Amino acid sequence: MSLCDFNSLDEASKEKYHLLLMDYVEKLGSKNFFLQLLEDIREAKTHPLLAKNSEFVFSYGSIKWNKVIFKDKIDLLQKIRIHESQQGNLLPPKGDKNYKKAMNLLRTIKPIVFTVRPKEIEGAKSFFFQALTVVDEETTLLNPIFDAIFFCSIDTVKKLLNYTPKG
Repeated sequence: MSLCDFNSLDEASKEKYHLLLMDYVEKLGSKNFFLQLLEDIREAKTHPLLAKNSEFVFSYGSIKWNKVIFKDKIDLLQKIRIHESQQGNLLPPKGDKNYKKAMNLLRTIKPIVFTVRPKEIEGAKSFFFQALTVVDEETTLLNPIFDAIFFCSIDTVKKLLNYTPKG
């Protein structure tokens, strides 16, 4: 299940993603700083991952990564991430016509490390993450924090941040 589809998540998944996001909120300093990061990314004229200098500066800090990502890779990633929640995998089945393209994309972005460096804000600290989570040789998923920061709607992320477990 993709965290970007709040309504399709069961209670356990909502709680899991809430806790995960709150961990990163704490690292960045506050919920408002985290949401500002998302807003700055969404307001960028071109997708921040396409930055030629592999850096995105936002109101409360910066995100840097160690490899330039080209538009065709971002376009393909946006296309295959939609199917991830349906198939439980970013990779299409082996016989699929897009399998090779998807595999090349995953090989390209798997080693990339994203480092978030907040400005000097009391209690905030740098953190890093990768774009992908490799489950096994045949299963790869988007890292939920990567998905939340670069792709999910801000409303969905807000719902997850404000989620309180039932019971």
